[in-house]
Amino acid sequence: MRDHGGDLDRALALHGAGDWLDLSTGINPVAYPLPPLPASAWTALPAQEAHKALEATAQAAFGAAAPVLAVAGAQAAIQLMPQLVPPGRARVLGPTYNEHAAALAAMGWTVDTVATAEALAGADLAVIVNPNNPDGRRMMPEALMGLAPQVGLLVVDESFVDPEPDLSILPHLGPAPANILVLRSFGKFYGLAGVRLGFAVGAPHLVERLRRLAGPWPVSGPALVIGQAALADRRWQQDTRSRLAADARRLDGLAAAAGWRLIGGTALFRTYDTGDAAAAQARLAQGRVWSRIFPWSRGWLRLGLAGSAGQWRQLERAFAPIGRRAGE
Repeated sequence: MRDHGGDLDRALALHGAGDWLDLSTGINPVAYPLPPLPASAWTALPAQEAHKALEATAQAAFGAAAPVLAVAGAQAAIQLMPQLVPPGRARVLGPTYNEHAAALAAMGWTVDTVATAEALAGADLAVIVNPNNPDGRRMMPEALMGLAPQVGLLVVDESFVDPEPDLSILPHLGPAPANILVLRSFGKFYGLAGVRLGFAVGAPHLVERLRRLAGPWPVSGPALVIGQAALADRRWQQDTRSRLAADARRLDGLAAAAGWRLIGGTALFRTYDTGDAAAAQARLAQGRVWSRIFPWSRGWLRLGLAGSAGQWRQLERAFAPIGRRAGE
C-alpha cells in the first residue's frame, strides 16, 4: 500500500475541522527564509547556467566529488531510477519508504523487501534508505562501501541525512563511483517541501543517463534560486541541526511520559511503539494533532517536530491525557 504522511484530508474526514497541527511528515517546521526572487525566476525558462550553479553548490554542500543532478524532488529521482539498468531482481531493505519498491515494480522489476543488509547481496539493484524512514536504522559509510561490490547497482536514499552529515556516503566516494547512486532531498531539512527539489549523485554515466531521462528544465526557476541560497548558508544549516536535535529530545520526553517506547528516528521525526497506534493517533487527534501510523504495524506511530511555541503548547496539551492514562 502506497500510504504517505501529509494526509491531512484523512484527519479532517475522520475527526472534523479545526486548527490542526500536521506532524505526520518529517519536514522541518522552521523553514529556511526565502531569499528575494527576481521576476525572471517566474517569467523565463530556467537557464542552464543557473542549473549548473545550483548543482555545483549542492556538490560542495554535500562534500561530494561525484557529479550531481538536480531534479524536481527526490521523488522524481526515485521514479527515474528503475530505468537506469535493465529490469531484474531488486531488493529493498525494509520496512522503509514504500515508493522505492512501488517505482521499481511499476517498471517491471521483481522486488523483494528484506530485513537485513546482508540479504541485499546478489541483487541486480539494492536500495537502502539511510537513515531509514521510519525506524531511523543507520548504516555507516564504510559498511555501505563494503556492500556495493556485492550488488549490481546500490541506491542509497539519504533524504534524511542532512541533520547528520557524517552519516553520508558522499564524502567517501571518488569522482566516478562505479555502481553507487545517492539520492538527496532538499525540502525536508530546509522545510520547503513545496519547492520540489532534490538531487541524484553518483557515477558520471548514471547521472548523465538520469539527466537525459529527466529532460530539459527539470527544476523550476524559483527552486534554482532558493536551493542555491539555502545550500550555501552553512550558518543556518549548523544552527538548524542544533535546534532539531534539541527538539527531538523534547518530543522524546513527551512520548516517554505517555508510556511510549522509542523505536528510533532522526532529528526530523521520531517513531514510537505505542502499543495501539490507531488508538494513540485518535487520542492525539482529539487535540487536533495529526500523526502517522503504518498499515503493517499495530503499535508504531511516527511524529514530526513542532515548530513555534504555540505548536509545542498544542502538542503538549494533546499529550496530557495520554500521560495521565500512562500514570494510572
